[in-house]
This record gives sequence, C-alpha cells and structure tokens, in this order.
Amino acid sequence: MKFGINLPNFGPQMTPEGMLTWTREAERLGFDTVLVSDHLALTDDAHRRSPAPFHESLATLSWLAGQTETVRLGAGVLIASHRHPIALARATATIDQLSGGRLVVGFGVGWAPRAFDVLGVDFRRRGALTDHTLDVLVAAWTSDTVTHRGHRVHTAPRPVQDPHPPLWIGGNGPRALERVNRIGTAWHPLHPSRQLCALAAGALAEGKEFAPRIFFLPTTTPADPDSRPLGYGTPDQIRSDIAFLRELGADHVILDTDPGDQRLRRHWKEDLELIRLAAHTLEIG
Repeated sequence: MKFGINLPNFGPQMTPEGMLTWTREAERLGFDTVLVSDHLALTDDAHRRSPAPFHESLATLSWLAGQTETVRLGAGVLIASHRHPIALARATATIDQLSGGRLVVGFGVGWAPRAFDVLGVDFRRRGALTDHTLDVLVAAWTSDTVTHRGHRVHTAPRPVQDPHPPLWIGGNGPRALERVNRIGTAWHPLHPSRQLCALAAGALAEGKEFAPRIFFLPTTTPADPDSRPLGYGTPDQIRSDIAFLRELGADHVILDTDPGDQRLRRHWKEDLELIRLAAHTLEIG
C-alpha cells in the first residue's frame, strides 16, 4: 500500500512557500504522492468550501514538479468538462514529460453549478462531457495524432508513462465506478464510508486500483466508533482504518488533513506537523 497527502492549495492559511514546503516534506518523509484540488472558476458555492486564494491546479503541479525529484504529483480531482480536452491532453503530457513521468491525473464531474454557468458548460451534461473528455484525453496521450472536429491534431510530446499517466476517477456513485472499469486506472472516492468501500471495492474490475481519500485528523480521546469517518480518531483508530482498507485491497490511500470547516484550519506551518505525525503513525518511509 502506498500513501499520499492531499495538499490544500487554497485558502488564506496556505501560501506558495507553504505548498512547496509541504510537498518537499512529503517527499522527504517517503510519501508516494501529493495531490492538489481543482476549481477553475471559484464561484460563491465553491468558495464557501475552498476559499480564495485558490492556486490553479496544473500551473501549481508544473511549478512543484520543477522543485521536487521523486514524489508523484497529481490532481484529486480535475473537473473534466472545465477545460478543452485537447488543451488538457497537451498540458498533462507536458507535465509528465517535464517531471520525468511523475504525474497522476484524477478527474471528476464537478458539483458547483455556478462555475459551469461562468464557463459556459451545461451542468446537466457534465457526466457525458466527462466521458467525452476522458476518451479524447486517452486517445491523445497514446497516439501521435488524433482527429478532433474534423482536423488532425499532432499530440507530441507524449507522456513518459506507458501507456499514459495513471487515470484516477473521482466520485462516490455508481457512474464513477463504471468510468473506472471502462477507462480508468483507479477509483478515487472522497471520504467514503466503510460500507461504500466494502461494496465498491468488490465492484472494481480485475486490474483496477482502489485509491480512497480519507481524513487524517488524529484525536487524543477515542472517537465514536459508530459515527466517525475513516481517518478520524486516535492513532490506534486510524491504524485500524488503514488495516481495514488494506484488507479490502486498497492500493493507495490519500490522507486529507483539511477538516472541511475552514474556521478550523491553521496556518500551514502548524498543519505541517500533521504530515510528520501521519508518517510516524503509519510508519511511512
């Protein structure tokens, strides 16, 4: 099992210095992956959950790739319909090339309707648009040319990774699992329940990976075992959650230190201690 960290690339508590320090510390400690979040148009509905300043995902990954050596970098997850698929293919292939094959690309359908309005994308068609984007992306990653809207497009540089960077599919519903089994590399649900993990892990096709994102929010006293989410509780409780996911066959676990309520977030220098505590608690590295 590999472990990653979700980097909160947003909010007044985080700065460019903080993002770089977090990523380098995760690399030093032996984490496999660092993921960032995505909102291209930060409308009020998304801003309440992930406030400005919100650093654009692909630009941030490019910047981090040039200042790290071994840690894998990715998005968990990009909103598939918010970028043109040809532009997205070129940007991600370029990052994979410049990072030496360290990119992980995650995609979701998106949930904030106002952002779709701003970008001129039909919110009601977001599922179909996501499927179209994934199809174009994989074709562009794996071919020297693709035909799009009647024109031949040259796609080089191709990604370093063969056949393409890992394609993680976000979402906790049945359509997300269908996308994983059809075209994805891994299922990357956000804060899934134990019941969903147990049910969906068995629904993955052979060869598909399970890469859930859970909290890492340690407590000094035991949390209610009947209501606590995965990754919330004492170190022993969190270790039991990891053991549960390992038994289900989880290939990667992404740890999320963001409590969700932005009033509870601390400055990045303080929250950096959670990364170190996670490495110690789970014997990473």
